[in-house]
Amino acid sequence: MKTTFTSLPVCAALFLCWPALAFTQSVPDPEAPPQSNAAPPAQEPAPTSVPAQAPDSQTAVPPPEPPPPAAFQNPIPAGHLAFLKDYDGKMPDELHKDKRFRELEKQVTPSTRYFYHRDKELSEARDEVFENQPLPISVRDGRFVMVGTAGGPDAHMNGRGFLWFDIQQGIGLGGIYFHPTNGEPTPTLAIFSRQLTDNSLSMGQLPPDFLQDFSQWASLAAVKTISPRYFIPTNGKKYVLLHDEDYCWHPENAAAPPKDECEEMNAEAADVDMDAAYFMQQTHNAADATAFMLGPDQVAWIGVPERTCGAGLSCRIRITRERTRVLVGARPRVGR
Repeated sequence: MKTTFTSLPVCAALFLCWPALAFTQSVPDPEAPPQSNAAPPAQEPAPTSVPAQAPDSQTAVPPPEPPPPAAFQNPIPAGHLAFLKDYDGKMPDELHKDKRFRELEKQVTPSTRYFYHRDKELSEARDEVFENQPLPISVRDGRFVMVGTAGGPDAHMNGRGFLWFDIQQGIGLGGIYFHPTNGEPTPTLAIFSRQLTDNSLSMGQLPPDFLQDFSQWASLAAVKTISPRYFIPTNGKKYVLLHDEDYCWHPENAAAPPKDECEEMNAEAADVDMDAAYFMQQTHNAADATAFMLGPDQVAWIGVPERTCGAGLSCRIRITRERTRVLVGARPRVGR
């Protein structure tokens, strides 16, 4: 059988025409848009959103808002207090003979019983401490009046006290400091006023001018810097007057106190407040409360600071103050 190869001429034609076809494909089309042999420009990466950064757990927490000043009710008319200026530099026994002053004492002193060596009326305890080494009456700036005593030779038995008035604002505060012997935290300071209605206060909430005169009286009367403090408002109950002083604070132009000493004082103040708060909780804020026993909850608390903080004073101060706020029923203080 005769075989024919019809594909050979086609293949030969393709062989001869291929260079022309290749050349034709390499010639640019005049109607085509211009092209470039340069490498394509680098593509910029698409913008990526930066995720919001989580707050740093180590960021300092802003300090809590300072509590509001103590509110005083029923101000005494300035005209009823003006006579006090006439007693500047005189002794309290002269003032006690003035019926107007005896009336002021009634307006300032809450009607309640108080434990001063024994159960008695608060007014009776007030009168007793005013017999122990009276101090000259001080009238500062023609407005702030301090009537006080420094206590007798036996500091543990002879209490000391004061009555303070702001003639302009019409407010008055009294105080008794002594060493109880009934098992309660000691020595103790109780500040009272029938014009107060609060049941939660710290020392810094009292008027700054009072604190200035109180500090001078405390120095003369040998009052311990850190001790249980209470206040008795118009309802006649006794509440803890919290320490809010920072014993490490100092003016910018003064040398800083030794860090270890001032932190120890801050820690002592926190412990004292907690003991006083527990005493008041267990005795239902009775102004004439006597000795108490630790309940199981407070016994369980005793080891908490050491287990939680070890030797860290700042931690100990913080958690002790938190415990105190729980005991006094105060709301937690939040940052600004």
